[in-house]
Amino acid sequence: MVSVEDRIRQLKKEKNAVILAHNYTTGEVQALADLVGDSLGLSVEAARTGADLIVFCGVTFMGETAKILSPGKTVLVPEPDARCAMAAMCTGEQLREYRRAHPGCVIIGYVNSTAEAKKEMDVCCTSSNVVKVVESVRGREALLVPDANLGAYAAAATGVPIAAWDGFCPVHHGITASQARALKGKHPDAFVMAHPECRGEVLALADHVGSTESMLRVAGTSEKREFIVLTEVGMRHRLERENPGKAFYFCEHAVCTTMKMVTPESVLDSLENGTGEVVLSSDVIEGARGAVMRMIDLA
Repeated sequence: MVSVEDRIRQLKKEKNAVILAHNYTTGEVQALADLVGDSLGLSVEAARTGADLIVFCGVTFMGETAKILSPGKTVLVPEPDARCAMAAMCTGEQLREYRRAHPGCVIIGYVNSTAEAKKEMDVCCTSSNVVKVVESVRGREALLVPDANLGAYAAAATGVPIAAWDGFCPVHHGITASQARALKGKHPDAFVMAHPECRGEVLALADHVGSTESMLRVAGTSEKREFIVLTEVGMRHRLERENPGKAFYFCEHAVCTTMKMVTPESVLDSLENGTGEVVLSSDVIEGARGAVMRMIDLA
C-alpha cells in the first residue's frame, strides 16, 4: 500500500507542484514541504517558483498572498477553513472608512491580513521588515493594521508615530510577562527571543526581538546552548532540527490550533482533488499586488 507521503511525492511530480509550509505548522507537515519559512520568505518564493501548482500549508491569507503574486498559477490551501483570527480583525470596508476620515494617511498592512484588506493598503509589511517599512513613511501620518502589538513595537523601534489598530494575535498576545519571567527563573542562562506580535512588556524581557527566521539565524550563530522562545510552539521543530545539542524552551500553551489544522492527509486531498483552491477577483489581485510588491522591495 502506498503511504500518504509517497503519494504526495508522486502527485507533486505529476502536477509540477511545490509545497510551502509555515514555521508554525506541525513537524510532519514541514517534513513534506519543499520550502519551510515565515510569511515574507514564503511569499517571495511563491512568486519565484516555476511550479504550476502551489500548495500553501498555513492559514488562508498566506495562500491569498501567493495568488496575488502568482495569479497565473493554481494555489491551494489544504484547510480552507484555517483562517487567521488576527487577519479577521481588519476588513477592507473598515480601511475604506478610515481612509475617508484620514485622506492623507499611509496605511501599512501586516501581511497577516486578507486579500480584500490588502487591496486598501499602501504597503504591506512583515515582522521581518516592519521597522524598515515604518522608517520609509517617516514624516507622514501612518496607520498600521491589524496588530497593535506590532505597531507599538515598530513605533518604539523607530520613533515614528504610528496609529494602531485594535487587533492582535491571540497566541502571542496570550504570552504574558509573568510567564516569561517564570521561564527565565527556570532557565537563568537561557537567551530570550520574542516575536514582535507579543505584548510590549514581554518584549522588554527579551534579548532578541524578531521574526521566526531571525530567531533561527540567532540560534544558529549564537554560542548560547539554551534559548527561551516566546512564539508559537511550532518553531520547536526547525530550531531543534537545525541546532542539534541546543535546548529550546517555550510557553507550552502558545499553540495556534488554526495552523495545526493542516495535516499530511489534507495536503494529499488538495493534490488529488484540488481542495481549497484560492479564487480572487482580478480587481482584488490588482488592487493588492502593489502593496505586496512594495513590501518585497523593502525586504
